Amino acid sequence: MSMHDIEDLVSASVVVLDARHAEHDDRLRDWFTALYAFQAGFDCSYTHGRVLEILLRRRHTYRFPLPEHPDYAQRREFFDGLTAFQALREFDEDADDFAGYDDWLQDGYVDPPWLYCEAGTALWRRLVDAGRLHGRDAVAPAHVALLDVVTAVAEAAEQHGDPGLVAAWYALGPGPLVDGALLDVEDLRADPGVTRLREIVQRCGAASAELPDGYRPTDEQLDMLGDERETWWYGILAQAGTR
Repeated sequence: MSMHDIEDLVSASVVVLDARHAEHDDRLRDWFTALYAFQAGFDCSYTHGRVLEILLRRRHTYRFPLPEHPDYAQRREFFDGLTAFQALREFDEDADDFAGYDDWLQDGYVDPPWLYCEAGTALWRRLVDAGRLHGRDAVAPAHVALLDVVTAVAEAAEQHGDPGLVAAWYALGPGPLVDGALLDVEDLRADPGVTRLREIVQRCGAASAELPDGYRPTDEQLDMLGDERETWWYGILAQAGTR
């Protein structure tokens, strides 16, 4: 699965979750945070703009006039000079604690004339501490396991008539989806979240949905891997050419 596929997968999941859940369901804010944290683990582009109005409405992302940045008074010339999209976190690649660019949105970003930040980030916390965000907006997103989010996406996609989205998530395999917590096939069989996800895959037709080549390992590839978890996981997905 390419980086573009990951981006499409996350954006489509945001859309379907928004479509199938009540307007004031705060779980979506937590789920969106988990989805974009997952995306940040890949070399993906900034894609939030595809679904920005959903992210704003669901309080995952916040938008302010640029002068409301806490550092605007001290750095007015810098902020006023921004004419295009600009993430505000600065990196020192030579620093001993440099750990990559996964947190590049922690200090917010500018898309003139607006300042944006995401719930739970460093800039969001500064705005909370400054009293700019209150009530539900001042509560940090809860941590949600990726498997639970994917199951919520699968349930919404089933209701939305999109078995392909369910299949694409399931085809990622147990490694990314169970966070390394379920070490053998018996753990997978016994896990309620895995059971729910597999039930949806089989019930909604995702098991036979068309997937691009390479999404599901062939039986020959699974035999070569010799991984019982992978063989059990992918066993319910039809191979390309057999659907």
